[in-house]
Amino acid sequence: MTHAFASPAALQCRICGQQYPVEPLTICEECFGPLEPAYDLQSLDGDRFREHVESGPTSLWRYEELLPGGPGIDRVDLGAGFTPLRRADNLAERLGLGTLWIKDDSVNPSNSFKDRVVTVAMTMARAFGFEAISCASTGNLANATAAHAAKAGMPCYVFVPDDLERAKILATEAYGAKVVAVKGNYDDVNRLCAEVADTLPWAFVNVNMRPYYAEGSKTLGFEVAEQLGWRLPDHVVVPIASGALLTKVHRAFGELIAVGAVEEKPYRVSGAQPEGCRPVAQAFKDGAEEVRPVRPDTIARSLAIGNPADGMFAMHVARQTRGQIEWCTEREIIEGIELLASTEGVFTETAGGVTVAVLRRLVQQGVIEPGEETVAFITGNGYKTVEALEPYVEPTFHVAPDLDEFLAALG
Repeated sequence: MTHAFASPAALQCRICGQQYPVEPLTICEECFGPLEPAYDLQSLDGDRFREHVESGPTSLWRYEELLPGGPGIDRVDLGAGFTPLRRADNLAERLGLGTLWIKDDSVNPSNSFKDRVVTVAMTMARAFGFEAISCASTGNLANATAAHAAKAGMPCYVFVPDDLERAKILATEAYGAKVVAVKGNYDDVNRLCAEVADTLPWAFVNVNMRPYYAEGSKTLGFEVAEQLGWRLPDHVVVPIASGALLTKVHRAFGELIAVGAVEEKPYRVSGAQPEGCRPVAQAFKDGAEEVRPVRPDTIARSLAIGNPADGMFAMHVARQTRGQIEWCTEREIIEGIELLASTEGVFTETAGGVTVAVLRRLVQQGVIEPGEETVAFITGNGYKTVEALEPYVEPTFHVAPDLDEFLAALG
């Protein structure tokens, strides 16, 4: 059976709609808005799309018809995606929800959802002829970029804040990448990378490859719908760093509706941020139209982006779908990690702790109703941020190698 592919024939400005060729471009020349791939959704049939997906690989590339690159392209692929959608009955009972799912991206090749965006960005970067790969990262993206660069045999340079969690730096170096530790926060790192990208012929996956990079996040939304039996949930809770993940999950649902792969229905998109870096949540609460940058101060380093590129778009999605953007305290982050691990056996990093903590808050506030089928996105593995738990966790018992002493301690 032959299939029509909707792989992008153009880049399109998200603000004014101006179109550009499929090249390493990021900003509209007319209004300076961000560019993203534009697809001919009319060329796809929902039934055939589902058939093509279900016969595809057990990775995000099963959705190739709605991703950059198209068929036949030489992909940089470690098998990212098609991660478990776990029914979380224990956590649901604890929170007072009827049906709760955990989309568990902690089991990707480098243990975070960033593998999704990197496989797409690097595939396009190599197609464009770039010879070296780089990124600005709060940690998870550094791991994913370094891992995929090793697979592709490409030189890799990652730029990170110099106070990053040690585990993330060590893993990046193990993959063979050159780590550039920058004295400053992520926003300082990002500014430097923008200057380097203008100077050296390197592909920065989240700078000059950003329109293609962000498309990888859509696959989380595609997978949720497929794993639910080709239908949409009632409510999703998504962590916010740059805001791109939240907007792309929404875009994924919209594209599935547009091609007829799922039935159209109302759904709500809510976002989660830590109190120490909550520019989008604060702007949402204030009813603002723009997001004011902040200086991050949070243990959730992977969400510590004080000037989020897609923050405004994330607010628009939450408002449009009648969702909410909320924040949680630093202590609640730890409680969220422990709650998910102790109820569902899923150990998440601090970003996942934010998602679970905000999920709990939204239930307590009545924003998420008990009867809503809800999906919470867990984007990274807890072994990356174990030091965040050190002040709060220690052995339950300290005993000598003596049975009587153990039984006495046991009580």
